[in-house]
Amino acid sequence: MLELDLKGLNCPLPILKTKKFLMNITGGDLVSVYTTDTASMIDLKTFCDKTGNILISQSQKDGIITTVIRRRDDV
Repeated sequence: MLELDLKGLNCPLPILKTKKFLMNITGGDLVSVYTTDTASMIDLKTFCDKTGNILISQSQKDGIITTVIRRRDDV
C-alpha cells in the first residue's frame, strides 16, 4: 500500500495533493492518506464521491486521520 503524508496541511492542500498523487499511480492501487485537518475527513469523502475513486476506510487516532483510497480504474 502506498502512503501520502499530508499532516499539518490545511484545506484545500490535502485534496489538491491527493488528487495529484492519484493521477500518478495505477488504477486499483491503494493509498493511505494521513492528515491532521479535521475537515479532510469530509473533504476526502466528497472528493472520492465526485471523482469515482473508492473510499475504503477512514479512522482517527491521536489527532491523525487515516483515509484509505483505492484509485479508480480508468477506462
